[in-house]
Amino acid sequence: MTFVQRMKQGFGSTFSFFADSWSELKKVKWPSRKELTSYTLVVLATCTFMTIYFWLIDLGLSEILRLFE
Repeated sequence: MTFVQRMKQGFGSTFSFFADSWSELKKVKWPSRKELTSYTLVVLATCTFMTIYFWLIDLGLSEILRLFE
């Protein structure tokens, strides 16, 4: 197989990949604005909760370790 044929084959598979990806994206059910807002609020609330939770655990463990100094 010549270099040019391998290049055509390589680009062909690349174009095929993007064509297949595009067709799969057309099948996706995208969320509505209301759903997207709701999902975003859930993620932000979860991140905030987890941040506070781990901050309190870190604070508590720091105080416990400070007692042993």
